[in-house]
Amino acid sequence: MSTLFSPVHLGRLALSNRIVIPPMCMYSAQDGCATSWHTMHYGNLAQSGAGLLIFEATAVEARGRISAYDLGLWSDAQAQALQPVLAHIRQYSPMPLGIQLAHAGRKASSLRPWEGGGAMAANHSQAWSTISASAQGYLPTDPTPHSATLQDIAEIRQAFVDAAVRAHQLGFDAIELHAAHGYLLHQFLSPLSNLRSDAYGGSLENRMRLTLEVLDAMRAALPADFPIGVRISATDWVEGGWDVEQSTVLAHALAARACAFLHVSSAALHPAQQIPVGPGYQVPLAAALRKALNGSMPVIAVGLITEPQQAQAILDAEQADAIGVARAMLYNPRWPWEAARQLGASMQIAPQYLRCEPHSAKGLLQAHTLTSQSY
Repeated sequence: MSTLFSPVHLGRLALSNRIVIPPMCMYSAQDGCATSWHTMHYGNLAQSGAGLLIFEATAVEARGRISAYDLGLWSDAQAQALQPVLAHIRQYSPMPLGIQLAHAGRKASSLRPWEGGGAMAANHSQAWSTISASAQGYLPTDPTPHSATLQDIAEIRQAFVDAAVRAHQLGFDAIELHAAHGYLLHQFLSPLSNLRSDAYGGSLENRMRLTLEVLDAMRAALPADFPIGVRISATDWVEGGWDVEQSTVLAHALAARACAFLHVSSAALHPAQQIPVGPGYQVPLAAALRKALNGSMPVIAVGLITEPQQAQAILDAEQADAIGVARAMLYNPRWPWEAARQLGASMQIAPQYLRCEPHSAKGLLQAHTLTSQSY
């Protein structure tokens, strides 16, 4: 059996294969509510045959949105807007669904990528005040964020809990806590952005405190075995910043709290980052953390993993337990089908698509049982 198409567990959640579609922002919500775009977009990805689909970064409070068009889950109205998206997917796909809960911190109040990206000027009609570990913007020219008070921290922690409860009630199979890519929890983790002198700053233990408190609070509010994973940037790629050694300490602390998985990315905290971009450039980070964890928590690798043989080799070398395929999946939403063909594996799909099976790969595609029972 192809390793890529072998089953794996993330906590109690069983995946039929090791292909994970990571969160990718669509910037297409209205007041935090899902739209027809989300029904179409996620419905398409849910027919890909991947082992897990994680919905995009979803803000836990209004000021925590990256842009004015981010998904949100800080209100019941937003939960109600997401409900039909999940219902349509569940009717025609057995794919497990996760959602990433996030707070952008100082990287909030930004323009969408196709509008130029970056922080909106303070006088922009859509701009709002942001918050961070310290009163320091991502760029010197960005509006200065508010340094979080202890009351702010308590409110943000509760916002994550409230959003997690809504996600569980909606029927998501897993939650991913976003502590990567220079967003709020990462801002608390990194000494480059956390200049605090209280219990949430200074030492590594203090800088990890908020991420661990949020995870603990979410776990306490949900069933004990509900899968909650964490995405981290394993390094800032800046000297003196967050790095693999600190990530290892955090990883052990997460594993001790029954974290379901560690999703390993990197960077996006500081403009001085020097990233050696290339195929699989983040895989060594995942490999180092997986080795340190010694089987105590599954690790997902991501970062320019675009070819099936490349993904298979990473798993065979025991550098990761699952593979995140992101932009390559947007370009080709049937990437898992082609991976199955190349690696000699079979793939269960909706019966409407069976007749597209290549003549050279008979037996590759099989109808999944959900649709045959549903029609």
